[in-house]
Amino acid sequence: MLVEYLALEGFLAVTAGTGPAGLEQLARAPVDLVVLDVMLPELSGFEVLRRIRATSRVPVIMLTARGEEVDRVVGLEMGADDYLPKPFSPRELVARIRAVLRRIPGDSGATGVILWGPLRLDLRARRADADDKDLELTSAELRILELLVRADTRTVTRDDLMTQALGRRLLPTDRSLDTHVSNLRRKLVRCTDRVNVQSVRGSGYALTLISQRTAAGAPQG
Repeated sequence: MLVEYLALEGFLAVTAGTGPAGLEQLARAPVDLVVLDVMLPELSGFEVLRRIRATSRVPVIMLTARGEEVDRVVGLEMGADDYLPKPFSPRELVARIRAVLRRIPGDSGATGVILWGPLRLDLRARRADADDKDLELTSAELRILELLVRADTRTVTRDDLMTQALGRRLLPTDRSLDTHVSNLRRKLVRCTDRVNVQSVRGSGYALTLISQRTAAGAPQG
């Protein structure tokens, strides 16, 4: 049913009924986006996602059981770009797919390289480096980092990050933005000690640039 609906919306979809079959399908031909159910035979959706992220940054939307917030958080922490709880309407899935594809820099018309402190964002290549080390960001994390870099230490509100990076409005029960920012922080810490994502209480997030002297523990004047 979903394949037929997606075809009517202009998408060519291929399907796989098990985790291993899906991985084989990905190995045979590249795709623009993966819709991945948590409940799969032979290999769980989480294990399939782990194996995908070992070699690819293809956007992934996870389908999770209704009310299973832990599934959503785990999926996002493992590198999923978005999630959709079941049951859902095909129309909502299409909206999520289009939102994820729109925020991929290489498909949105964004070009060039952005430099900010130790950060280097190559939007066309969908890559971000910190101190010359690949941050290995998902498309959602890269879009969030791009918005923060363009703000240049100014605060970006949670509402703006949600709508511009994740493609939907902020809801009180939706923790996906916080999870993406937490993942981004963890990856930054792994690669550099000169940039921090700061929480601005009651507002949003902002980048903080730490000087090399401060990072090294030198006295501040």
